[in-house]
Amino acid sequence: MNTERLKSQIEFIYEIDRLKYIQRKTKLFNSDRHENDAEHSWHLAMMVMVLAEHSNEPIDVLKVLKMVLIHDIVEIDAGDTFLYDTKKNHDNWAEELSAAERIFGLLPTDQKEEYIMVWKEFEMGETNESKFAKAIDRFEPVLQNLSNNGGTWTEFNVEFNTIIQKINGIQKGSSAIWDYTEDMIHEGLRKGDFTL
Repeated sequence: MNTERLKSQIEFIYEIDRLKYIQRKTKLFNSDRHENDAEHSWHLAMMVMVLAEHSNEPIDVLKVLKMVLIHDIVEIDAGDTFLYDTKKNHDNWAEELSAAERIFGLLPTDQKEEYIMVWKEFEMGETNESKFAKAIDRFEPVLQNLSNNGGTWTEFNVEFNTIIQKINGIQKGSSAIWDYTEDMIHEGLRKGDFTL
């Protein structure tokens, strides 16, 4: 047994526990409690397994699972940036890359390189897998907001056009999920579940 390899892997496992303390603006379904990054990542993984058939293109589901489970680990250092924040710059690539190097750097070299590569692939959003992973990453908060009478959209007075602009990337990964998303938002507005 390679004791040093195991020790570094366990050190990484301890470190990523900190993801449970990164609070997001979105709240759990039908709830007043804010979601944390670990809950978000778990929920995305389950959504990938259930909804993979709706991807626009064939995908390697295991790779997408890796993406959604590790994509926010960098927020341990870089923090979570609210999608609709109008004051904070969303272009924090250098800060997140530095976090990826530090956190994944706790692992043995082969795993570090793989996880950084998967994280970068997700961030670039150019492959079939990353497009679907990003679609699911945008879709989950939509469901949360709809279950909470507009949730963060109404809480932070987000305009309808801004919402559509921020989430329309869903269609790159799944036109079926995008069509469903648009229908749900319009239906919620029509029924008066929330106002924008």
